Amino acid sequence: MQKFLKHLFTKQSYNEKNFFLIAGPCVVENETLIMEVAEKVSGICKDLGIPLIFKSSYRKANRTSGSSFAGIGDEAALSIVKKAGQKFQLPTTSDIHAHEEASMAANYVDILQIPAFLCRQTDLLIAAAETNKIVNVKKGQFLSGEAMKFTVDKIRNTGNDKIILTERGTTFGYQDLVIDYRNIPTMQSHGVPVVMDCTHSLQQPNQTSGITGGNPQLISTIAKAAVAAGADGLFIETHPNPAVAKSDGANMLKLELLESLLEQLVKIRKAVV
Repeated sequence: MQKFLKHLFTKQSYNEKNFFLIAGPCVVENETLIMEVAEKVSGICKDLGIPLIFKSSYRKANRTSGSSFAGIGDEAALSIVKKAGQKFQLPTTSDIHAHEEASMAANYVDILQIPAFLCRQTDLLIAAAETNKIVNVKKGQFLSGEAMKFTVDKIRNTGNDKIILTERGTTFGYQDLVIDYRNIPTMQSHGVPVVMDCTHSLQQPNQTSGITGGNPQLISTIAKAAVAAGADGLFIETHPNPAVAKSDGANMLKLELLESLLEQLVKIRKAVV
């Protein structure tokens, strides 16, 4: 595990041979939800020795429909994420969408996440890097793992070497994604840890209903394959009741299913490491 990740997890007791987990509900809906999920997931990860980063978006800037829920207010939502991190002694992350958001979000979270559609935005990458926070960039659905080298270079050229890359599928047809597991070792060859996004990789965007679809029943399949392929970390969005979630309910894992899945994944990790 890279030094910057070890430093991130200093407040947690974990098995260094495990993958790390980025998890939480898709978006901050309210404080009650965030605290419930953070408490449950942190408890599970503590029992299994999995280092955890708590994630929730403070705003959803990319929605199929303009009338979809976007957030409760940027700093209000970020304050709740920060509060959860402090209460449960967890590092936190949220995604930013424009260069002017970087310094603001950096006051609240430990990792700045760059959405896949924005992974080539030079000013955004540089602004995130210049906060000196860890920068997690999701690979664009339109890019190869090899092409992410240029994204890594943009960040490194600022002097910030704290970089994570996340695989989240590649566009296949018009309303589906396919996962090329070759991207895991390919992106690791850039000298960075690589995460598999097990939930967004199952999205079916731009449905005629105006709501993104998904295949949550395949989350465990994606996660198991990623661990077997050597992913350093997993990204799993989870919610107590995805059916009523205000964003990405169609591809989030139901919270009550997380523990049994992680137990299986830890066993697979032991077999391949």
